[in-house]
Amino acid sequence: MSSYFDKVKEQKGQLFNNVDITADGVSTTQFLDAAAVVVQLFDVLGNKAFSVVQNDLLGNIKKVRDRHDKEPLRSATLEQLVAAENLDKQTTATQGLVWLLRALEFTYKALLRSLRNPTEELSDSFSNAYQDSLKQFHSFVVKPVFNLAMKACPYRKDFYAKLGGDPTTVEIELGDWLAALEKQVIQVQSFIKQHHYDKGL
Repeated sequence: MSSYFDKVKEQKGQLFNNVDITADGVSTTQFLDAAAVVVQLFDVLGNKAFSVVQNDLLGNIKKVRDRHDKEPLRSATLEQLVAAENLDKQTTATQGLVWLLRALEFTYKALLRSLRNPTEELSDSFSNAYQDSLKQFHSFVVKPVFNLAMKACPYRKDFYAKLGGDPTTVEIELGDWLAALEKQVIQVQSFIKQHHYDKGL
């Protein structure tokens, strides 16, 4: 049986493992396509409570993509896009990217924790990751919505079964995918913070 990652490849979906990174930064279009795959991954979790996470991801992907499509020559990489938008005295795409990176950080922290703690249920892995990432940025109105989503995680065994494929191979694939995701998120977050592009966002 093919795994989730095999199916993504068959559908010509973009994985973070294949995103181009050059001296100019992380490819904007490839990164956004890979982020869209994360939205699909939440479908594997199989609970409507995660629609709030998915909608947040999709909304922020759109903000960044809209800027890229408007200024493609100045937006080939995420770093170039943010720098160009700053020169134009605008913040919409940068704000979207900052929040997209936060959501992706939450995702990789949750799944990495799950991989490293094979006896821990997903609800605990996601709850701990939320505490360590998104929670500090959320209002008292949003926090309960996300806490509900964390509690709605499926059982660990059911989630990994839905990923399909040979369990050992899937864990390796998931680990490689998360390592690539983590590297790119940290790189772009560091760039944004270094230049203070996230000030007030």
